[in-house]
Amino acid sequence: MLSLFGFLTIAVFLYLILSKRVSVIVALILVPLVFALLAGFTKELGKLMLDGIVGVAPTGIMLGFAILFFGVMNNAGLFDPIISRVLRLVKGDPLKIVVGTAVIAMLTHLDGSGASTFLITIPALLPLYERLGMSRLVLAGMVALGAGVMNLLPWGGPTARAGTALDIDPAVIFNPLIPAMIAGVIWVLFVAYYLGKKERNRIGIQDFQYDFQKELSKDEMNMRKPGLFWFNLLLTIFTIIALIKVWLPLPIVFMVAFAIALIVNYRKSEEQQEQVRLQALGMVTVVSIIFAAGIFTGILSGTGMIEAMAQSLVSIIPEGVGGAMSILVAVLAMPLSLLFTPDAYYFGVLPVLSETANIYGVAPVEMARASVLGQMTTGFPLSPLTASTFLLIGLARVELADHQKFIFKWAFGTTIVMTIVAIITGVII
Repeated sequence: MLSLFGFLTIAVFLYLILSKRVSVIVALILVPLVFALLAGFTKELGKLMLDGIVGVAPTGIMLGFAILFFGVMNNAGLFDPIISRVLRLVKGDPLKIVVGTAVIAMLTHLDGSGASTFLITIPALLPLYERLGMSRLVLAGMVALGAGVMNLLPWGGPTARAGTALDIDPAVIFNPLIPAMIAGVIWVLFVAYYLGKKERNRIGIQDFQYDFQKELSKDEMNMRKPGLFWFNLLLTIFTIIALIKVWLPLPIVFMVAFAIALIVNYRKSEEQQEQVRLQALGMVTVVSIIFAAGIFTGILSGTGMIEAMAQSLVSIIPEGVGGAMSILVAVLAMPLSLLFTPDAYYFGVLPVLSETANIYGVAPVEMARASVLGQMTTGFPLSPLTASTFLLIGLARVELADHQKFIFKWAFGTTIVMTIVAIITGVII
């Protein structure tokens, strides 16, 4: 009976958010609460919900301050010289431009935000593509591939959600995947070389110079701190090393890095407050979802619904398939991005899959790693279920169907390459 309430919770949750009947936050909080009450849990519910919130608090803090930190770095102009240098190197060669597009997309996606990546890269590069007569589908596709592979970062949405759902430190999920991610980056650069060569053969090399900084607004230029470029670069590199090495808990690393970045780049109190305000919408949206997810997972785990659902699934899953669930999930993860939103998959589907796989001897962390190899990482810039996808195609002025048809096989290839490396390195088995 408990498993039935669990499946109903998942089904209603998926229905409400996929049909957009209510917001994700409302569904995460109220749906499990209602079914837990119907299942007879009353007095213990408060503790279960609070335990869930406490469990996800470090991840919520990490994401919030990651958004603030990289927001300051972007506003201070950390990426401007890098983008300018890349554009000076590529000149009018379509091959170099496409490879440069992939590099710029990966660098600007260090903040883990698809929206900010697309807002930085597409407006900066679209005039160059148009003046040379290059395909806008190539621009949108390469930005999608670059952002997709970088979305594995532990402060990115999928890895943070996987850690939240399964109560695993995002660094534990991500660090062993670094070789696979590097392989994914190399694959993206290979695809960029291949597509760039086709563009070069189509339109040839042209004598052309382009300065993207002319596209910046006056307010954006006023926030730039070119004199602090090297400090900001070293601070960012040091922060990333500290995150990977886990010298301090991930939330603390970002909190300290943000405070240092803010006081060095913007000395006046009102300037500091303005930087926080500029990032407030994105930060509040993400952090509120994480804490709401704490209630969702706290109830489902604390009431035993997830365990009961897993036991029910075990009775219908063949033995051979059960032991290979992590590999199966890794292969299917990218296409599943077209069916499930990140919240629906990581908070609704992954916990049940993980508990089921655990019965067959597959550790939850392996299921988390398998999922982030494609589900809303390589797959998010193609999914019609994410607003950032429409931002991408809108800025690049391409149709969703054309974009998906053009880049799907290459994005799926990224997942396959990373999965193979993950299997070879023993990260998933």
